[in-house]
Order: sequence, then structure tokens, then C-alpha cells
Amino acid sequence: MPTPRTLRTRARILDAALDLFDRQGYDATTVNQIADAAGITPMTFFRHFPTKDAVLVTDPYDPLIAEAVGAQPAGLPPLERTRLGLLAALGDITPTEDATARRRVALVARSSSLRAAVSCGTEATQEAIVDRLVADGVDPLDAAIAVSACLAATTTALLAWSSAPDDVTLAQLVRRALAQLALAGATP
Repeated sequence: MPTPRTLRTRARILDAALDLFDRQGYDATTVNQIADAAGITPMTFFRHFPTKDAVLVTDPYDPLIAEAVGAQPAGLPPLERTRLGLLAALGDITPTEDATARRRVALVARSSSLRAAVSCGTEATQEAIVDRLVADGVDPLDAAIAVSACLAATTTALLAWSSAPDDVTLAQLVRRALAQLALAGATP
């Protein structure tokens, strides 16, 4: 679990990066510029983010999401446990986090290379959730299939959010996407 200091530094880096990306564009902004704007060294930047694109496509929430999935009743099918866990984790998103996420998503949606990086960033989330389900006795393949389906729906909602009206929240779109999976599971 990240320390409060780590979270504050990550937030400062993210804010500086988003401001620079908005003003200069993603491609024209360097890690050195981000570090300078955040009041840190490039080495400190790389301690928090392995690459420039990681600023936009990673977050520290994977353990919390995996915990939310693990808190769902073990008797449920893996897809439903994952779906309900993701919905539970959504309830913890603050309006400030929602606004920051919207800025990140808008930048990602405009860049094909960043959209590809989202897939890589999703792998860490998938691994954390699959590990949690497997630790609870779920077959690894069943866990991977369930988590992949839920994260694909969530990612689709996330990228659609960039062009949604301002009053639409990420939680609303993710709930809608995950509801489709619930409906699919209810069909004989």
C-alpha cells in the first residue's frame, strides 16, 4: 500500500504532467519538464512512474480493486465476483479523483499510442484481481476469463467517457458497461 507521502508525490507529478500535456501536448512534453514543474528530479519521477505514458495509464488502486473483488461472496461465479468488486471499488472514487481521471482519459483518447498503453496498464490490474481470485480457489483460466471480460467492459466505458457530456460520471458509464455483463450472464 503506498504511503501518504508517496501518494502526494504521485499526485504532484500527475498534476504537473497534466498541465504540461494540456498546454504543450503529450508528445512535446518531456520527463525533465514534468519533473521540473513538479519540483522533483527526473530520478524521482522514474521512482514513481516507469515511463511518461505511465503517468496517464497507471494508478495505485490495483490492490484496493483486488481487495474489493476478494470481499465478494466466494460462492459467486468469478465473473460476478469481479463485476461486483469493480462496482464496489467505484464507490470510493472522490469527485476530485473523477475530475483528474477525466483529464487523463481525454488525453489518452486523443492518442493511439496511449490507448495501446492502456492495455498494458490494464495487465497489472488484471494480474492483481486474478491472483486474488486464484488465492480463493478459483481456477486460473476461469479467473482470467472473468477478469478480462470485466476489464474490457470497464476500459470501453473509460474511453467512451472522454466524449460523454460533462455531467456524465465515470461511475455511471462503468456501471452501464458492467450491467451488460450481468445481463449476458442472466441469458440462458
